[in-house]
Amino acid sequence: MEINCAALPDTLLEAELFGAEKGAHSTATRRMPGKIAAAQGGTLFLDEIGELPLSSQPKLLQFLQSKTYWPLGSERPMEADVRVVAATNADLDAAVKSKRFREDLYYRLDVLKVRVAPLRERVEDIPAIAAHVARVQGAAMGRALGLS
Repeated sequence: MEINCAALPDTLLEAELFGAEKGAHSTATRRMPGKIAAAQGGTLFLDEIGELPLSSQPKLLQFLQSKTYWPLGSERPMEADVRVVAATNADLDAAVKSKRFREDLYYRLDVLKVRVAPLRERVEDIPAIAAHVARVQGAAMGRALGLS
């Protein structure tokens, strides 16, 4: 399960992540489970975590610390066993220093850091990536496309 923290407005992000009870907001016409509930027993990928609004950060931190969360409009917390993987292009060290990202959340997420160099720093990978994309797109179109 995945969620792009930069792709959703602040008001929708929490409902997508934590879910919402019927009537919790204007579009909640029924109980809506969030991505955390959907990832139960598996992995939740938080893409662009550096764009997570400050208002949502304490709620995510609470979930990471306690494995419990509150769906919007709920009167009781929910529990979930979810592995969280987060990625960002943002410099989170700088975001913490400038108070745009919570330091305690940063340290909770910074358990295992994997740095993937940008493609501009590994241009030798471009031919293999292009060949793979050509094969996948060719197969999707019913054609044998490939790069030599």
